[in-house]
Order: sequence, then C-alpha cells, then structure tokens
Amino acid sequence: MKNIKHILILTSVLLTSLFSSSLFSQENEFIKEYLERLENSKKYLILVAETMPEDKYDFKATPESMSFAENLMHIGWAMDWHSESLMGGRKSRDWNTDTELKVDNKSKKEMIDTIHKTFDKTIEFISNFDIHKLKDRLDYFGSDRTKRQVLLLLADHITHHRGQMLVYMRLNGLKPPRYVLYQ
Repeated sequence: MKNIKHILILTSVLLTSLFSSSLFSQENEFIKEYLERLENSKKYLILVAETMPEDKYDFKATPESMSFAENLMHIGWAMDWHSESLMGGRKSRDWNTDTELKVDNKSKKEMIDTIHKTFDKTIEFISNFDIHKLKDRLDYFGSDRTKRQVLLLLADHITHHRGQMLVYMRLNGLKPPRYVLYQ
C-alpha cells in the first residue's frame, strides 16, 4: 500500500510539472509573438508618421476628430498607460499637466522620436514582464480583464488609431505606405 501511495504522489507531481511546463511555454510563446507584432507595428507606424507631411499633421477629418498628430501621440499615451500604469502599477500620468506624450508644441521629428522611445519602453516592459502574471485580472474601464487581454486590447488600440491616420493620408491625396503583414 505504501508503494502505491508513493507512485500516486510521484505521478501527480510529474503530471503537474508537465502541465505547468506546457503552460509556461505557451505564455512565453505568446510574449515572443506579441513582441514581434509590436516591433512590426512600430516600424509601420513610424513609416506612416514619416510619410505624412508636417504641414498636414493638424488635419482632422471632422471638427470633433483627433488630428493626425493627436492620433499619433495618443498611441504613445495608450502604450505608456497600458504597460507602465495599468499592468506595471506605476501611477498614471496626469493628462492636464504631463506633456511628454501629447502633441503640445512638438515638431514632426520630435513626435516621431517620442513614439519611437515609447515603443522601445513598452517593448522593454513586455520583454521583462513576468509571464506568470498574464492571468492576473484587473478592472479595464468596468470590465474584468486578464493582463493578456490588456495586451491584445493595446494592439487593437494601436491599429485603430493608425487606421485613422491612414484615412487622413488618403483624404489629403497621399498614398499610405504599403501595409506590412503581422502587426
């Protein structure tokens, strides 16, 4: 009877270990794939921002819309908030006083440099993120979401605002850069 008990315990430990290892591998693969997507998104967004002439950065499709520049900087603000504040626990920037990730009086070059740095900081944050916390839950505008879901929502958010920027280019008679897959 004692041997059977030992065999059951050993089998349980072995199965738990295999299952945990498989989950760890899946979470690690998710981060690896997410980072690849984010790197490609960075390259494409910067190409879009570089292609739009600086004198069109104030263009809005409608009076209540964000301008091209505001969409660009809003992407930076969202990356910072989703990663550093929401997932990382850092106090959120004060929208009324913090101008680092706002258009403010920035030139086209300054905005692109800021977006470049913000992507790099977000990529570094996610590269160092404890994958065991991807299942942690938090309040996302009244919805209960995992941190994995928050990363997916961030990717959607970047795509959403970049899509608006592409439309703004078309409305100004410009041909957007060719779409790059997997971003």
